[in-house]
Amino acid sequence: MLAAILLSLSLPSYLTIHAVWLIPAIEGVLLLALVGLTPRTGGQSGLQRRRLALALIGLVSASNLLNLVLLIHRLLNGPGTLGRPLVLAGTEIWITNVLLFAVWYWELDRGGPLARRQAVLRAPDFLFPQMTDVHLGGIDWRAGYVDYFYTSFTNAAAFSPTDTMPLSPMAKMLMLVQSLTSLVTIGMVVARAVNILH
Repeated sequence: MLAAILLSLSLPSYLTIHAVWLIPAIEGVLLLALVGLTPRTGGQSGLQRRRLALALIGLVSASNLLNLVLLIHRLLNGPGTLGRPLVLAGTEIWITNVLLFAVWYWELDRGGPLARRQAVLRAPDFLFPQMTDVHLGGIDWRAGYVDYFYTSFTNAAAFSPTDTMPLSPMAKMLMLVQSLTSLVTIGMVVARAVNILH
């Protein structure tokens, strides 16, 4: 989350709201509160932390989507804008997209990281290959952050799931939004890069 917040600070001022510092400042305060509320076990504090985490991820995601909309507007309506900053901004938006959805998947699957520590697991939101083979862990196999990061990266790069399948409606919708965001970002950046080269 911190990396996503820092990346948003490096965007050109015309690709964010006028008070460039406002959204990252709010996100930073929420991140500090999230770190302060992180419990070692579940319970009521775990539920509060999860709600705060989802609110923070939602806010940073909405900010990133706003940046993408402003990038598209600038690419389509800003003929005097230098291409290099826009291509770099598109790259930063894409990287932020990957980082954010890794955290979305991490927080969503089986009720989140604290719920995955419990002896009895909830139904999975994602089907990882290790879950299909009893020798690799079977249905009770627990994914780590790297597994969600890999899933996010491949979904953003291929515009679809590769080896990890979404099972729940929420997982499917998150992957849809991530793929669409990635497709639009890459399409706009590539179009601008080709335009610069000509």
